[in-house]
Amino acid sequence: MTTAIVGVGNIGAVLARNLVAGGESVVLAGKGAARAAAIADELGPRARAASVEDAITDADTVVFAVWLDAMRELIPQVAPLLEDKVVIDPSNPIAFDEKGQMVRSLPEGESAGSVAAALLPKKAHYVKAFGTLAAEALAASANRTPRRAALFYATDDEGAAATAERLIRTAGFEPVKAGGLADVGRIESPGGDLDQYGSGGEVVDLDQAAAAVHGGAGG
Repeated sequence: MTTAIVGVGNIGAVLARNLVAGGESVVLAGKGAARAAAIADELGPRARAASVEDAITDADTVVFAVWLDAMRELIPQVAPLLEDKVVIDPSNPIAFDEKGQMVRSLPEGESAGSVAAALLPKKAHYVKAFGTLAAEALAASANRTPRRAALFYATDDEGAAATAERLIRTAGFEPVKAGGLADVGRIESPGGDLDQYGSGGEVVDLDQAAAAVHGGAGG
């Protein structure tokens, strides 16, 4: 199986490293072709760089590790290539005010996931995942012992759920389903009760995550 990671910034680069460490083959693409190539060289034979179009074409699963505004522009450009693909969306509705403080970029009640999912072709398989931890925590918490850290995901699609669970485990975490598309706001930042900031910065284990899902506002 091959996963395309479109966007090789903080989250995309860490996710690529985690997946390759777990045995996944990845194709990296982004605005900075040189950065994608450099990361691929660092990661060895399981990674390679390609154009966005070629990366999507050659992969079973596509992770759009880009800002929501970039996703709004990019997905319509490549939509035909996403038919029958599992599309993983780690985006968050984040903006920064004039003081540099994190604020929501969308109205209350509207999730980045609902925006991203609406851009996809009908035969794409959408899942929200890999956006609940900051890049530093995503790197540091992989394959944690003695109890693995948990990562939340949300989808209405059974096939996408199976893929997300496989990749979350490959990346060194335990998967926990937070719900369907209607629940993706719970795992987005700012404002979600299940993202790292909503949980007070704590990286939770499987039991804590399951309790939070069922005990929180969406449970």
